[in-house]
Parts: sequence; C-alpha cells; structure tokens
Amino acid sequence: MEKKFETKLLHSVKKEKRPIKSKITPIYQTSAFTFDNLDDLEGFYQGEGNYLYTRTGNPNPDELGQAVAAIEGAPAGIATSSGLSAILAGVLAVVKSGDHIIAADDLYGGSFHLLKEELNQLGIETTFVPFANLSNAEEAIRPNTKLLYTESITNPLLRVENLEAVIDLARKYNLYTLVDNTFATPFHCNPYPLGVDLVIHSATKYIGGHSDVTAGVVVGREDLVGIARAKVVNLGANVSPFEAWLTCRGLKTLALRMKTQSFNARKLADAFTGNPNVAKVYYPFTETESGYGAMVSIELSKNVDVHQFFKSLSWIKIVPTLAGVETTVSHPLTTSHRALPPEASKALGITDGVVRISVGIEHVNDIIHTFEEAILRSVLK
Repeated sequence: MEKKFETKLLHSVKKEKRPIKSKITPIYQTSAFTFDNLDDLEGFYQGEGNYLYTRTGNPNPDELGQAVAAIEGAPAGIATSSGLSAILAGVLAVVKSGDHIIAADDLYGGSFHLLKEELNQLGIETTFVPFANLSNAEEAIRPNTKLLYTESITNPLLRVENLEAVIDLARKYNLYTLVDNTFATPFHCNPYPLGVDLVIHSATKYIGGHSDVTAGVVVGREDLVGIARAKVVNLGANVSPFEAWLTCRGLKTLALRMKTQSFNARKLADAFTGNPNVAKVYYPFTETESGYGAMVSIELSKNVDVHQFFKSLSWIKIVPTLAGVETTVSHPLTTSHRALPPEASKALGITDGVVRISVGIEHVNDIIHTFEEAILRSVLK
C-alpha cells in the first residue's frame, strides 16, 4: 500500500547505512569530500562515487530534492539556492537562446522580471498572456515556442490555474510545461502526476515553513531534472548543506501547518466577505470547505487609508515574503510586483489597495479580530 501524504513527509527518503547510526541525516557542512587514493578519485569521474565538491553535490541538498519529489509524485528532484534559481534551472532545462516562452501574465513579479528582462538578454523571448482564457496562449504560439509557464495558484490574486487545460494545450503543440506550485504546496496540489513536465517551489516559503531559510526545488521528469541539475552545478545555484538540512526539517510538518493555515485562511476570507470596507476578496472559495491554501488577498475600499491600515496591525508583521507560521502582510505594488510596469499592474488589478495576507497558525479569532480592528481604525472620516 502506498504511504499517505503525512507519512511520506517523514519517510520519503530511503534509510541510509552510516558508520554512526544517527536518526536524522547529519549536516554535511563541508566544502569538499576526501578520497583515499587517486584510483578512488578517478572512480568518482567514472560514476563510482557520489560526492566530490559541495557545489556539485552534497547529501543534504540531495535529501531535500528527493523528499519534495516524493511528495509531489515525481521521480526526481534537485534543490537550489532560492525559488528564482529553481525557476531559472527549470526554464533552462527546456529552452535555449532563440526559443520562445508563453507565460501567464499574472505571475509573481520576480518571475516576470526574470523572464522579461534577464532571459530576454540571453535571447529567450517571453510572451505574457492571460491564462484564464487559454485561447490567448494558443494564439501566441510560434514555431519556436518551447514552454508554457504558469503558477498553480497565482501571486498575488490567487487565481487557480486549470492545469489539465494547460497540459492539453502543451501536448497539442508538443510544448513543455513548467508550473510554480509554491502557493498551493504539494499538500493541496500535485501537478506532475497530472502531466506537467517540471514543478518548482520556492522552498523558502511553505516547504521550509519557518522563515529561516532561502531555498528552491525543481522536481519532475528524470531527464529534465538531470539537465536542471547540470545548470545548478554550472551556474553555482546550489543550496548550502545547512539551509537544505533546515528545509528538510521544516518539510516534515508541512501537513500539520497547512491544515491549520488553510483552515484559518478560509475563515479569514469568509470574515472579509461582506465587510463594507473591503472592495474585493481574493481566495479560492470553491475548492474545499476547509480552505485551499493559506494565502488571502484583499482590495481595501477607497475609503480606507492603506498606510494607516498597515500601521494598525499591532502584532502582525509587514514583510516582503510569505508562508511562515506567523500571520504576515505585504503590499504587492511596492514589494513582490514592484518590477511590473504600471500599466501591467493596473491591467491585472494590483492596485495600491491590494493587500496580500499570509495566514499563520495563531488562533483564527485573534487573526480575524486584528484585521477587522485595523480596517476600522483606517476608515477615512
């Protein structure tokens, strides 16, 4: 019988035989590995050994990549230094200079900048279109198009992607698919078994879960992850052993955290609905009664002073990131989506009044009360 999700989190990596039988994988905090003689060193290059130099491989990053691959239902995974380096490695695994990408226009701002600016300088062009109607993507396909890129739940307006439709379109035109699954997490969504080629995570967020690491993961087809691994090695985008070890530790409680955080997020979204001082509530209400993800975004009404609102949140911190166990808030227009041209932000509906909320594990009544009080204190007289 296949192990359940909660069990996979704790036992997704095979038992290792070690001279010292520690329960937890040790931290291999070393820059290099030693060899007894030159024959052993040569054996490494012939495929007989595992580790040479930590940039090219280390047990802790390997454990992280394998663990996330296991809970995503994918055959292979590689850990990286950040979510953006995971995106870069995943993209470069399937495209090269002269190729074309079609991406959803409501991506995370950092992803938008990477695709539009950095990769464009390498000769890789990206067309951004609304994926809510995939005819837009189909019309944008060119002879040199190689990849469809989107997010399972978009940042910051929380649109749930129709992954089956994206996969069908990609197969129709023999394109690769890459999905950022950071917001949904493997707890709520597994894109690879549906047919997505590569799945990436900013493991800094829910995989690590405690706001104390920076890491990324690419999982998916074994051949493509192998190419992504080479990109990580050659570009120096590897994650450190200690960061990988901390992320693996955080991963083990993903199910416990997501159950509580998703439940709290759903209750908070319900509380915002009908509030006369909240113009819009962004949350995937229709997915499950217990919640679908731990992110809630709102657009405050024009009669609410946004700056005063942020000042009035007492114990809730303002941060440019998300997904720790504490409830936090961010202002997308000046943080995650700052790099978007003003016309693009306006078209997407990312206004000055949009607030992105990362819901934590505190008591839900305290969370709701604090936001309601902050809104009331910020209503213009």
